[in-house]
Amino acid sequence: MWNKIESSRREDLENIQLSRLKETLQRVYALTPFYREKFQEMGITPDDIISLKDIRKLPFTTKKDLRAHYPFGLFTVPMSEVVRVHSSSGTTGKPTVVGYTKSDMDVWDEVMARVFTMAGATAEDIVHNGYGYGLFTGGLGMHNGAEKVGATIVPASGGFTERQLLLMKDFGATIMALTPSFALHMAEVAKKAGADYLKDYKLKAGIFGAEPTSKGLKQEVREAWGIDYHEVYGLSEIIGPGVACSCKKSELLHVFEDHFFVEIIDPITGEEMPEGERGELVITPLTKQALPLLRYRTGDITSITKEPCKCGRTMLRMESIVGRADDMLIISGVNVYPSQIEHVIANAYGVTLNYQIVADKKGHLDKLEIHIEVSDEIMSDNISEMEKIKKNIQSALLNNLYINAIVKLVEPRSIERSLGKAVRIIDKRRENEQN
Repeated sequence: MWNKIESSRREDLENIQLSRLKETLQRVYALTPFYREKFQEMGITPDDIISLKDIRKLPFTTKKDLRAHYPFGLFTVPMSEVVRVHSSSGTTGKPTVVGYTKSDMDVWDEVMARVFTMAGATAEDIVHNGYGYGLFTGGLGMHNGAEKVGATIVPASGGFTERQLLLMKDFGATIMALTPSFALHMAEVAKKAGADYLKDYKLKAGIFGAEPTSKGLKQEVREAWGIDYHEVYGLSEIIGPGVACSCKKSELLHVFEDHFFVEIIDPITGEEMPEGERGELVITPLTKQALPLLRYRTGDITSITKEPCKCGRTMLRMESIVGRADDMLIISGVNVYPSQIEHVIANAYGVTLNYQIVADKKGHLDKLEIHIEVSDEIMSDNISEMEKIKKNIQSALLNNLYINAIVKLVEPRSIERSLGKAVRIIDKRRENEQN
């Protein structure tokens, strides 16, 4: 283990959680008008929280609250104390912004060091990091964690499959860090290039995340590369990757409870779910300085158990995310809502808001098609005009939402209408998995 606290007695761990929760409550009440007003509306103060069970008295926080206070309205420190900013795309083009103090960065490095230690990483290892660098948290979160354990990090970032394969082979990478779908795609390309490609690589483990993963996909990755599979979970609003990770003894993910208090609620009623039953994951970071959020509703569906793991770690464990409480799509590790796509379409020339989103797989990679009806004023036989409209929309989707989508323009009134709620999403990935 990286830190002995990972095997703490539950009583000791809960004492740490309660102490840190009380500190966080005092912080947000004093420094965040948004939360202070919420507390006053509910008739509570931080002093009313005297046990961990009392957390149910606190208000929920949602992504909508972050967007309403864009960009820094929920920060509890001045920008002079913020050492890094990350963000994800927003519904109206404005991103969800998160900030980190030096203390926050130290915590992030700490939990990611635990992740890499679970994967067996030491100073002797070479980590190939295929997560994207930039405003998303994946690339840099992995980078700092690998450095924390002393491993050599190769900041390959995303894309450029053949080059990544070359780097992994020539540099002797022993651990890969990237999305599982891209790992399988790389395996397919490598296999085509050589009869026995596994002999060219020294990989022993992989750290995979950023997208929902079935047991079948995990097994395919294991078999394709002949490595241990470690799943990491996180989200930028809380810290980035590093909220939880699976070890060598179990596919369940250990939650780093000394930094994150988790709950499972009924996504409709908001009531607590019994241990072992699935519901929406709610997280309260306990040590965050720049952006401490209370009871953040992740929208992810999972379950938790307090049963200790054979590895010796005692922190509760969660199953892999099994779905979403809302209709968010995850395309190659990028979160996108239909409302975001609709916003792009609404600002485009020559099309209507009658559209359909089709998510599918091309091999092991996500594929997104958007079928959009053109307006009556557009002549469908004007090929150059249609091509210009299509390219403009594809460019807007890439620039605003960071997704590569295939746009198909169709005749007016050609998309089937529904008598009830419009069917905007066809996710063939789920259909294929169920079949």
